[in-house]
Amino acid sequence: MRIMAQIAMVMNLDKCIGCHTCSVTCKQTWTNRPGVEYVWFNNVETRPGQGYPRRYEDQDRWRGGWTLDRKGRLKLRAGGRLRKLLTIFANPLMPSIQDYYEPWTYDYGNLTRAPLSADVPVAPPRSLLSNEPAAIRWSANWDDNLGGDPSPDPVLARLSEQVRLSFEEAYMFYLPRICEHCINPSCVASCPSGALYKREEDGIVLVDQDRCRGWRMCVTGCPYKKIYFNHRTGKAEKCTFCFPRVEVGLPTVCSETCVGRLRYLGVLLYDADRVAEAAAVPDERDLYEAQLDLFADPHDPVVASAAQAAGLPAEWLEAARRSPVYDLVKRYRIALPLHPEYRTLPMVWYVPPLSPVVDALAGTGHDGEDAVNLFAAIDALRIPVGYLAELFTAGDPAPVTAALRRLAAMRSYMRAVNLGLPPVLPPEAGLEEEDLAAMYRLLALAKYDERYVIPTAYGNQPGVVEEAGCSLDYDGGPGMQGPFGEASGRPQPVSVESFHGLRERQTGEDVTHQRVNLLNWDGRGVPAGLFPPRRNRP
Repeated sequence: MRIMAQIAMVMNLDKCIGCHTCSVTCKQTWTNRPGVEYVWFNNVETRPGQGYPRRYEDQDRWRGGWTLDRKGRLKLRAGGRLRKLLTIFANPLMPSIQDYYEPWTYDYGNLTRAPLSADVPVAPPRSLLSNEPAAIRWSANWDDNLGGDPSPDPVLARLSEQVRLSFEEAYMFYLPRICEHCINPSCVASCPSGALYKREEDGIVLVDQDRCRGWRMCVTGCPYKKIYFNHRTGKAEKCTFCFPRVEVGLPTVCSETCVGRLRYLGVLLYDADRVAEAAAVPDERDLYEAQLDLFADPHDPVVASAAQAAGLPAEWLEAARRSPVYDLVKRYRIALPLHPEYRTLPMVWYVPPLSPVVDALAGTGHDGEDAVNLFAAIDALRIPVGYLAELFTAGDPAPVTAALRRLAAMRSYMRAVNLGLPPVLPPEAGLEEEDLAAMYRLLALAKYDERYVIPTAYGNQPGVVEEAGCSLDYDGGPGMQGPFGEASGRPQPVSVESFHGLRERQTGEDVTHQRVNLLNWDGRGVPAGLFPPRRNRP
């Protein structure tokens, strides 16, 4: 047994309102530089829909992820070293800019330069790539709120015609997506230059900008298409899981700014010696259970001893015991992985949506919160369980149904408690009263420190962490030059304040700066620190 730790995320889809706040804040933090205008490390998709890039789930076309050879061994779906060598200069298995969208701006100068006329001047769109007039045909959120045609949805295409047609009356839902930071990442195995790597201490998958040569095989290898190419620098870029924040115990930007508080961050322990075995189970429908079995119980003394022998700090072991991700994934089994059939063992999990069934029952005149009614209606959800199963359990409806039943049991139990009625515990849920109460608190009432249980980086004392600078801090920063990019030369370095320094400056008791937080000022008198102290003249 070789215990390793992984920072993982769970998203509760019942809470996502599709506001895209997470997308915007991530965009402003990580992808606001030239060359990545089309890049969204965090995007929110409407289901059903084509996704971003278009039809990224169609692995018959893009050949991402892993598959099994005739001997049952894992191999890259896009081919091994020989195939990569033959297609290294002309890779047909990669989305083009049209599959993402050609980024554009508007010619606002035309509004001020237009001569006097009877017609109102307009600001025509122009491509940010060529600066030529552009016809807008697609964007990252084109399918928002079922605005696009759901028929090209590759998940929907795998279902029966009856299920597909039922989506005319279906309740759509939102699916936020980031890099999965997989335990068995196919993007890392696909990189010819070894630029992609999975950090041993926390499992975050990153790109070494100095080693990246822009071959873009990682874009092909990633089945979630969450690796992007910066045409200005000639480098691959991806979600960093906000590792400078995570290293000092802060949540990711998308989690911090989430309006619905639907994201949870925590530590999961897993047995690294069994990763290949779990990813290579013959039946795709067994991958979910195989990945669950991979996770180790941090409360088990044997696991704790193995973790200590592997050099896992005590702080990380304690964080794993308090992890909300472990509770949602392993203890309550209501969080499910996205497309486990890709065999990458993804580490961003989702609580499936249950909300539509309550409204549907209430519309028929029945009690939508009654446990008996809820359980009977799960198989008749307006969101077909088969569709959720194709997303989260490789087509197996049993884990999805079990998760929805546990959510329904929690809802009906808490309703009975609040109304002073005798609670009903359906045996199908497989949970006790204390489990339902704890699950309710985690999903509905959990405070900041309960949703985000993040230990600091290895070898550092809490509150004494100084993270290194990131090569993506500014355009042309360290590691951003390469032989295939448009940019050249090295700009003057700029000072970037660390996340830990920012937190210390905002919350520290010792005033060693002249910056004033006016948000705490009551409007009376002069805020402390706004002006230098008055000196008495002799």
